[in-house]
Order: sequence, then structure tokens, then C-alpha cells
Amino acid sequence: MEYEKGIFEPVLHHFRSNFGDIEMWMRNVFDFFNRHPEVRKHVHSVKYRLKDPDHLQEKLQRKWNSEDPITPENLFERITDLAGVRVLLLHQQQFIKLKELIDARLQRREWHLVEEPKAYTWDPEAKIFFEGLGYNVHFKPSFYTSLHYVIKQYEESPYTCEIQIRTLFEEIWGEVDHSINYPEIATSNSCRDQILVLAKLIGAGSRLVDSIFSTHEATKSKSSE
Repeated sequence: MEYEKGIFEPVLHHFRSNFGDIEMWMRNVFDFFNRHPEVRKHVHSVKYRLKDPDHLQEKLQRKWNSEDPITPENLFERITDLAGVRVLLLHQQQFIKLKELIDARLQRREWHLVEEPKAYTWDPEAKIFFEGLGYNVHFKPSFYTSLHYVIKQYEESPYTCEIQIRTLFEEIWGEVDHSINYPEIATSNSCRDQILVLAKLIGAGSRLVDSIFSTHEATKSKSSE
């Protein structure tokens, strides 16, 4: 599809003009997961990123609709992942305590939910787990698994931050899939099949890690008794 020259520049300029404020908000979220002493007990590592303007332009091209265009005025409302924080856990059970700590922050109105958090998974057992925690669960044909929050610092703020929470195993799959299928989906049927096989191996590995930690905790409890 051809675009009028410079059609996205006003939006990109608006993004660059607000870069500093967006980054400050993103670092606020990052620091919660990376520095809060209670949170750190349940988190392996944390990453963050601001969307590169070139990648933003690619996204604007993919989402372009001349009847309902993304403009400087609606950019922050329409694209909510300009700032992103990714939280990596060793095993699935750590989601439970982390959810309690996030919920407490929301209840104290230190953060504001833009939309209800979503869990994405292909795995029936993971689906049951996330539903048990009260999340809306969505299936993605790509076999993607992750928990997503979109938050603001307060309701009137224009700036959002997307939080992705997943295990280290799921991060491996995500990095491989992103390398192969972004920004364009791979055309090789063999690659697609292999990525789906990898997702199943990741699911089995995640369950094994959960089992290891459950056994470890049970052994510690018996020893203390």
C-alpha cells in the first residue's frame, strides 16, 4: 500500500515530543518490579523498552485506516504499548503472589487500569490456572502465552504502559517467535510447525519447573516439622 509522503510524521513528532514523560512513567513501573523488596522475592528479572519511532511507523502502516486514522490527538489512546515492561518469573506459581501485590497497588490508586488484564495461552492447564486467578483468558493460534496489563499512573494521564508477565521458558519461545514472525509472519511451513512444537516443549518444561519447586517447598515443610 502506498502512503502520502510524510503522512505519519505529525504522529511520530508528537511521540518524540512526549518521549521524556513516557520514559519517566515507564521507569516508575519498572522500578516497582525491579526494586520493591516484596516484589523482588517473586521476580527473576525485568526488562523495559520504549517503542522505536521506526517501529512505530511500521505499526502505523499496519493499522492504517483512512476512514479512522491514528492522529497526534488519539495516538496514546489508540496505541497502548509505546512503553513496555516485561516481568520474567521462574515458575507459574509466582503469578499468585505477584497478582496480590499488583492488586494492592491498584486498590490504593497508585496505578489505574486502562482495560481488564488478559491472559493469553494455548495450554488447557494454564487456562485453568489463569481463570482460577480471575483473569480473562484468550487463545492465540500462535501458541503465545503471557499475562498482559495496560495501566496509567492516574485516570486522566495520557500515557499508558503495557506490562507483560511470563515465565523464563515462555520468554524463550517469545523471543524465537518474534525473531521469525515479526514484523512479517514466516512463509515456511516447516518453521511454523517447529515453533508450535517448541511451544509444546515450553509448556512441558514450565510444568516440570513448577513440580520441582512444589517438591522443594514440600520437602522444606517436612524438614521444619
